[in-house]
Amino acid sequence: MEVVIAPAAELARLAADAVEGLLRSNPETVLGLATGSSPLAVYDELATRHKEGLSFARSRAFMLDEYVGLPADHPERYRNVIEKEFASRVDLPAGAVQGPDGLADDLPAACAAYEASIQDAGGVDLQILGIGTDGHIAFNEPGSSLASRTRIKTLTRQTREDNARFFGGSVDDVPRHCLTQGLATIMSARHLVLLASGRAKAEAVHQLVEGPISAMWPATIMQLHPHATVLVDDAAASRLQLADYYRQTYADKPTWQGL
Repeated sequence: MEVVIAPAAELARLAADAVEGLLRSNPETVLGLATGSSPLAVYDELATRHKEGLSFARSRAFMLDEYVGLPADHPERYRNVIEKEFASRVDLPAGAVQGPDGLADDLPAACAAYEASIQDAGGVDLQILGIGTDGHIAFNEPGSSLASRTRIKTLTRQTREDNARFFGGSVDDVPRHCLTQGLATIMSARHLVLLASGRAKAEAVHQLVEGPISAMWPATIMQLHPHATVLVDDAAASRLQLADYYRQTYADKPTWQGL
């Protein structure tokens, strides 16, 4: 696992560099897209690069998760959020972004179909991730199976409180259930790029990078991934015991070596 500590604007640029490098080498790159606050600056950077000539026309993308039961036109339905924040700002073809169907009549079947669609696409090349204050990635809440695949999950009170800001501050308006890629699904991506900023994420980042691997902090499974990059600002890095070492290793990194 590589840990990079830098200003938030630099983190977005680094993540975008990794995406652009993949697209330049393989225009048919399969991307994994996250929602929430953490990836927004990355999407802004990629949209700017698209205006400068970066093309997504032959790529595909898969979403991490989706709320269950939100109407198709609800602004916080994750398919709509991704369309607004990213897909509509680049040249991804119609239908190139897929997500789990939170409105399906048969939710378990929808989860199985979504898992199969990722595998049929050859898997995800680069997965963008955020992390919750309780250490969840996607909607894999504490206690999630480390071997889990796409499935239905019940959201914790903490996650619903954290996400209430997207629903006018009302926890009651945040759905109680979701469909989410499992931890094993996420771990199947070839490169994981996680972004975190702010002191509220400091404990989760500490557990992710330096704590024991545990279902109580689901993101810790990333310690087992052969190519995982954690991009954090100073506030999110404030609990890291080896922060100085991470800064040194990044400063001494060969210029030819990307993320």
